[in-house]
Amino acid sequence: MGSLRLHIDGKSFRDPRGREVIMRGINVAGDAKYPKNPDVPSFESDKFFEGDDVSFVGRPFSLEDSHYHFKKLRKWGYNTIRYIFTWEAIEHAGPNIYDEEWIQFTIEILRIAKQYEFYVFMDPHQDVWSRFSGGSGAPMWTLYAAGFDPKNFKSTQAALVQNTFDNPAEFPKMIWSTNYTRLVCQTMFTLFWAGRDYAPKAIIDGVNIQDYLQRHFIAACKHLAAKIHEAGDLEHDVVIGWESMNEPHRGLIGFQDISVIPPEQQLQLGTSPTAFQAILTGSGRPCEQTTWAFGSFGPYKTGRELIDPEGIKAWLSSDHIDSAYGWERDPGWRLDECIWAQHGVWDPSTDTLLQKDYFSKVPRTGEKMDYEKFTNTYFLQHYRAYRDAIREVWPESIMLCQPPVMEVPPDLKGSIDDDPNMVHAVHFYDGLTLITKHWNRLYNVDVIGVLRGKYWAPAFAVKVGETAIRNCLRDQLKFLRDESLKYMGDHPMVFTEIGIPYDMDDKHAYKTGDYSSQTSAMDANHFALEGSTSNGFTLWVYETENNHEWGDQWNGEDLSIFSRDDLELPSGSTSRSVDPQSPAYSESYSSGGEPEVGPRNLKGALSAPSISSEEPTQPKGYRAAEAYLRPSPIYVNGTVKDHVFDLKNCTFTMSLVATQATATDAPTEIYLPDFHFPDGQTVVAMSGGKWEIEFQDIQGIKLQRLRWWHSEGEQDIRIEGQKRQPGEFSNPSGEDVTYLEQCQRGDCLLM
Repeated sequence: MGSLRLHIDGKSFRDPRGREVIMRGINVAGDAKYPKNPDVPSFESDKFFEGDDVSFVGRPFSLEDSHYHFKKLRKWGYNTIRYIFTWEAIEHAGPNIYDEEWIQFTIEILRIAKQYEFYVFMDPHQDVWSRFSGGSGAPMWTLYAAGFDPKNFKSTQAALVQNTFDNPAEFPKMIWSTNYTRLVCQTMFTLFWAGRDYAPKAIIDGVNIQDYLQRHFIAACKHLAAKIHEAGDLEHDVVIGWESMNEPHRGLIGFQDISVIPPEQQLQLGTSPTAFQAILTGSGRPCEQTTWAFGSFGPYKTGRELIDPEGIKAWLSSDHIDSAYGWERDPGWRLDECIWAQHGVWDPSTDTLLQKDYFSKVPRTGEKMDYEKFTNTYFLQHYRAYRDAIREVWPESIMLCQPPVMEVPPDLKGSIDDDPNMVHAVHFYDGLTLITKHWNRLYNVDVIGVLRGKYWAPAFAVKVGETAIRNCLRDQLKFLRDESLKYMGDHPMVFTEIGIPYDMDDKHAYKTGDYSSQTSAMDANHFALEGSTSNGFTLWVYETENNHEWGDQWNGEDLSIFSRDDLELPSGSTSRSVDPQSPAYSESYSSGGEPEVGPRNLKGALSAPSISSEEPTQPKGYRAAEAYLRPSPIYVNGTVKDHVFDLKNCTFTMSLVATQATATDAPTEIYLPDFHFPDGQTVVAMSGGKWEIEFQDIQGIKLQRLRWWHSEGEQDIRIEGQKRQPGEFSNPSGEDVTYLEQCQRGDCLLM
């Protein structure tokens, strides 16, 4: 076998020529969270509970449309895709029944991604366990296997599900994420990670529910990996690795007292039950719960609310027949009764809590348990099994290990798990902006600093002023990078999720076309990424069906950088002339450089697809594209020390250290979006060497890049583009070309 297209060298990714590779990526696509047939986004109730008879063929997009989307993403400078798929997509019909049609479809999509030279890693995605508990991920049958009845979650508030909400349009923003601290999600994850210890009576098909669920999840992913391997033309060439389960959560493991809200629970919104209150309402008991809202300074109490399920239980009734899925439940595991009552946590005859600290230790050993201990035991045990299963199919696979979000990573450095072919996958969101859906230019909070005990009091974590906020975001990401090196070891780290909400301030931008707040927030997040010293990112998210009415079509979220109801940022100046007296001309000869040469006739960008759900006269905007379309190092001869793009002044700077002079066929390469760096208006200064700007042709997409040949040692480069007035592209005017109009004239694909 020849050289790998991408390999790990210590803390860096390298290409076959030894250049450092920086991942500039995107999650593709949010559409993969729900089926294609029937098409059931989270605000639709029709056929929702027909979870066995679904198909994800056509997710994230059809084969016919794939070129359109891949061309767009490549044109925007992305070189990496975090490919979203769900366990449900593979095994929705029942245990051991795999959807081979979807698997073959996925292989064909990956083959098309290969044509556009993407690096792809596979992401087994979940949010709060399953679509049927308010998120995405696991098939419906897993809930039945655990003894739950999904049709009763609404009455008991065991999970808040937009599909079953009385008025889906009024589903509270971001309340879906509180499902992590409600009965279904807390129970499912506890059973998944540690059922043998905490629920030894939960035996199905002769094994504990922990083994039953984990084995099926791992086997489904392994089956997909085997089919990709058997395809023969995807591994190494496009698929470079596999990530572990998205955003793993501990469930109840490590709770010190289930009668109180744990102090580390940062998110409280709507009703906020203690774990024991959730257990009670899940068993049909009425319970008064505290209600919360989320304001500028975080969560605050708003009152109390009586939740009365009127005897309806979240658990399957005693007359339920298990034969539908072919499993056999042990007689010692009773239906119609809470699994935690059966293990002596509480007494359903008196509704008395008997063991408030049941989850604070391992029942069989008495060993103390907390989140850090969970990560280093139960999570790590599962990760090893998942890793070994994928590696059994593909021994050279890069494994992206994603520990629990915002928690201290597992202590792997110097251990047997210090795998040289491992990447640390990390998620980070600016929580204040995400929850409030508002970009606060006045202040923000160093959340990571608070979680790690950096401050004497939370008040000291408040950062005032936009410059301080930007620096705070950067410092948090840099802290996470340093923490990764401390605990995980010398491995690459990639932020596999980071992003911003677009429907800020009650969708102000959709009413005015003014995306200035989104631009500031997106620029601040990218500034943080650039200063983090990580090895790249995959932005959350690209959603092909996003519109202004329903956002990402999922739980009211609206984080997609693309929308059918917005425009695509135009290309830069099409002028090809260069004034001999201009700085662009004279600078091109400094330090041994050469003038720009080659074809300069990049076709102007087409308007973004626009199937508007609003009035035709509604103002359209560019969706803060000027902030995420930014220059970036792609291949580096040496190692990047730092790089940053100053959007306000349209200036990119980078420093690197090279161990040897650049080979003729392996220059350092920097992606330059022609919106910021139009032909004839780019000024380059460097510490030495020579450079050229050219267009790279990938399947008809012309990518502008600067190629730089330099000597060994420390090197610096500064690239200045076209500085624009603030808000210049906030309120577009002129005739809009819709997606339908493009298709009618045969221009649906970017050329």
